[in-house]
Amino acid sequence: MNTFFETLNERKGELLTAVFEHLSLSIIALLVAIVIAFPLAIWLVNHKRAAEVGLQITSVLQTIPSLALLGLLIPFVGIGTPPALIALVIYALLPIFQNTYIGLSEIDPSIEEAAAAFGMSRMRRLIKVELPIALPVIISGIRTALVLIIGTATLAALIGAGGLGSFILLGIDRNAPELTLIGAIGSALLAIIFSTLIRYLQHLKPRYTLITLAAIILLIGGVSFSQSGFFAPKTITIAGKLGSEPDILINMYKELIEQEDPDAQVELEPNFGKTSFLFSALDNGQVDIYPEFTGTVLESLVEVPEELASQNLDSDETYTEAVNLLKDQFEMTLLQPMAYQNTYALAVKKEFAEENGLNTISDLKKIENQIKAGFTLEFIDRTDGYAGIQERYGLDFPSVQSMEPALRYQAINNGDINLLDAYSTDSELRQYGLVILEDDQELFPPYQGAPLMKEAFAKEHPEVVRALEKLAGKITEEQMSEMNYQVNVEGKNPAEVARTFLIDEGLIEEGQE
Repeated sequence: MNTFFETLNERKGELLTAVFEHLSLSIIALLVAIVIAFPLAIWLVNHKRAAEVGLQITSVLQTIPSLALLGLLIPFVGIGTPPALIALVIYALLPIFQNTYIGLSEIDPSIEEAAAAFGMSRMRRLIKVELPIALPVIISGIRTALVLIIGTATLAALIGAGGLGSFILLGIDRNAPELTLIGAIGSALLAIIFSTLIRYLQHLKPRYTLITLAAIILLIGGVSFSQSGFFAPKTITIAGKLGSEPDILINMYKELIEQEDPDAQVELEPNFGKTSFLFSALDNGQVDIYPEFTGTVLESLVEVPEELASQNLDSDETYTEAVNLLKDQFEMTLLQPMAYQNTYALAVKKEFAEENGLNTISDLKKIENQIKAGFTLEFIDRTDGYAGIQERYGLDFPSVQSMEPALRYQAINNGDINLLDAYSTDSELRQYGLVILEDDQELFPPYQGAPLMKEAFAKEHPEVVRALEKLAGKITEEQMSEMNYQVNVEGKNPAEVARTFLIDEGLIEEGQE
């Protein structure tokens, strides 16, 4: 419990930012959903058949799994806030539309007749009679929608939209339950607070209800707008994938850029998402730089000519081809890489390897029917992952479960699986006593990390290129593994670990702020 409160105190600034990101996303989605569903329901009250179709459509939309919906939206609107906002609006439509329609359609016909007898127009009857009667039911629908939105908005962190979900993802990735609890409790408290507030509004007069709702929306919208940096100078946005290593690297990038140009405004977006999300964000101009690996470029990001795909390239050749293909296909540039190789690997517990005489991936063939594998989804689908292992090694494991990166280490430690995919610099290899099996068929290509950016950005910011190229040829595999261990196991701050390394290597001055 002490760890929880210490973490809460250390990260109170980040938590406040995440709360307002979460709230602004939720409130904007709710407002848009109201604007769409409310007038539509009013219009369809007198069109019963069309109303049934509307209810069916909104019901079907709400059954679409949230991750699938986000995935479907990304190709059209990119990543970040837009797809998250669209998804939340879609989920909020049903309760608002349904409750508005039911509240208005179930008004006693005699009341309608009395209002008409007094000579009220259709619009006047709606404002003076129908809406006040139906308002408690309508507010109930808005309340349900808001609670649903706040809960679902935690998934926005998966695509770089921020919010309290970033704490949950970071907690899972770092095996830090206190971070996961902060995100989960924060989201639950927001849902309870706003659900209670809206329930209270049901007992107010319609005028005061509308005024209060408007005040809440304006307050949260105003704070969110002020924090959005709309009036701030142009910033350099550096993003990182999930995990401690990208977090350490982007903090190094920030330190080096700010030393080269003290006036630079650098903004970090850690734990931004998976490879495809980040590459899409860079391509669409949502971020300016992120750390990528040469092997990943060739295997996942560019179209590789057939004659090149069949070759086993060394580190220099892999980098050269990655640079050329990125330039030709996406007008991007990959700066000179660091020294260490963070290649894919298959790992098992040391005892398991000794018991079964496992030294290479080929050795798995003799115990193939005993293997219970836990792989990330990305590894399962990649040609330099499980798909390639099946083809090159002729291995087809009887049990392969897809898992989030951090969870597979917990699973092998608990005995739920006995084989996992890893990166060669993962701190968990040391933490859980795992050994890497030699890639004796040379499936995995070289993976050297380097800053990836658009060519136009590199030309516009030569000082950034100069700063980041100081890392070229730096960082050994042992150094990277140790830094990951310090963050994941010893609980050190990635920014502090990155800064210490740069100072020790003489890349920045100790007194620099």
